Amino acid sequence: MLAGKFGRYDVAKLTQVAAALELIHMASLVHDDVIDDAATRRGTPTVKSEWGDRMAMYTGDYIFARALVLLAEFSDVRIHQLLSESIVAMCEGEIEQIRDFYNMEQNLRTYLRRIKRKTALLLSVSCTLGAMVAECKPREVRLLERYGYYAGMAFQIIDDILDLTSTPKKLGKPVGSDLRQGNLTLPVLFALQNSRDALRLRNLIGREMTAAEVEEAVKIVKSSGGIEYARTMADRYMEKCLEALRQLPNTDARTKLEGIAHFINERDH
Repeated sequence: MLAGKFGRYDVAKLTQVAAALELIHMASLVHDDVIDDAATRRGTPTVKSEWGDRMAMYTGDYIFARALVLLAEFSDVRIHQLLSESIVAMCEGEIEQIRDFYNMEQNLRTYLRRIKRKTALLLSVSCTLGAMVAECKPREVRLLERYGYYAGMAFQIIDDILDLTSTPKKLGKPVGSDLRQGNLTLPVLFALQNSRDALRLRNLIGREMTAAEVEEAVKIVKSSGGIEYARTMADRYMEKCLEALRQLPNTDARTKLEGIAHFINERDH
């Protein structure tokens, strides 16, 4: 909606695209909770935990189908092409994440490609579609796309940091949830390569981790400098995000996008 304010602001069209994007996001979360066997999402019970896997999968499919119905009313082929390619990439990112569960040999490149597909693309596409529907200038479309991409990369890295440093109350889920399911995030990958207790960490990470083992693993990651390393990486993406933003016209929409970027960078949950 904010990206659309850099062009011809048509609230009806922008709302329709925004609603479709939110439905796609929601559908992916419903499916994600089945894959992760998650009991809560943002502190409330998931569809999966309340009604089971089958109902959750059909619910996700239904929500996704409703998004396609909304988008079918747009004749611009570019919108459908961009969304189709993005959805494919998002699914690839999730598949890669499942493939790499407990894979302690993966590298930084693998991690960055994965979070680009599973998180950054959605923010990038949101900004791009808003700009496209509003018929923004090509340069502004590219800058908004970059803003969304860099903000998304920073968001996911910070999310991975918070999974290790926040509290269950703030997260709405147990600390170290990624470790429990074998999702090795940037701070953990850093610790596996650089910690003096890397061998112990390797021995701790597994499918049958106890609560005490998760707690010990989190302590090793924290003492390795992995949190600080990931924070530096997130800051670099945030700098690029704000640099793209500064090249856009100085409007109220730009100020609000900047506020969103700062919130991403400073959030604690």
